[in-house]
Amino acid sequence: SDDGNLSQVRHVVLVLSGKGGVGKSTITTELALALRHAGKKVGILDVDLCGPSIPRMLGVGRPDVHQCDSGWVPVYTDAQKSLALMSIGFLLEDPDEAVVWRGPKKTAMIAQFVSDVAWGELDVLLVDTPPGTSDEHLAVLENLKKHRVDGAVLVTTPQAVSTGDVRREITFCKKTGVRILGIIENMSGFVCPHCSDCSNIFSKGGGEELAKLTGSTFLGSVPLDPLLSTSIEEGKDFMQSFPESATFSAISSISQTLFNSLQTA
Repeated sequence: SDDGNLSQVRHVVLVLSGKGGVGKSTITTELALALRHAGKKVGILDVDLCGPSIPRMLGVGRPDVHQCDSGWVPVYTDAQKSLALMSIGFLLEDPDEAVVWRGPKKTAMIAQFVSDVAWGELDVLLVDTPPGTSDEHLAVLENLKKHRVDGAVLVTTPQAVSTGDVRREITFCKKTGVRILGIIENMSGFVCPHCSDCSNIFSKGGGEELAKLTGSTFLGSVPLDPLLSTSIEEGKDFMQSFPESATFSAISSISQTLFNSLQTA
C-alpha cells in the first residue's frame, strides 16, 4: 500500500514546543515509557537535531543502524520490542555535524527519514519534532500527512505560557489542519539555580488557562522531580528510575487521557 512503513501504525502523534528548553524530548520519552508500561507498543521518531537526548535517556547511545528491504530498522530498547526508537542522530557520522545542515538538504533528509523506517506494528508513534514552526516542521508534517497524523501534543512550561511561543504552535496546527490533542505543562522544564526554594514562584495553571483560551484540552501538569533529574545526571538508568518517580504518576494519567482521545478521533 501507499502507506508502506506506516501501514501498521495505529496512531501518529506529533510532540511540539514553541521553543527549545521546555523539556519536550523528556516528555516524549516519558510518554513513550508510560504507554509501554500500560501494555502498548510504542515508537519514537526523533527528528529533533538539537541534541541526542532521547537515545541517551533510553540508554541506547549511538547504535549501528541496519537496513532491511523496507528501510531503516528501528532500535529496540527492550527484549520484548515494545519500544522502538529511530533517531536522525543515528544516521549522522558525527553528532556535531547536525548544525551545518540547513534548508533544503535538511528538509529533504527529514522527509525521506519519516517514510523510511520499518516500524512494523505499533499502537502509537510519537514524533519528537524540532522546536518552533520552521520549514522542518512542515517537511515532517507534509510527509506524515501522506499517511495520517492523529494530532499534536504541545509542551510548554509555566514561564513560557505567557509568551507567544505556544500560541504560534496553536496557529500552526490550525493552519495545517492538525488536531490539537492537548497541552502538557512541564514544571520541570526549568532548572532552578537555587534548588527547590524558588521553584514555587511560577504560578501553576498557566497551561490550563491557555488551553481554555484556545479551546484545547489541558492534558495535565508534570511535577518537578529533583530525584529523577539527579538520577539522570548521575547516569543511572532512566528506565529504572522513572517508574518510581513522582513524575511517573502524572505522566501515566496524561498518557491514558491522550490514548483515550486518540480512540475517539
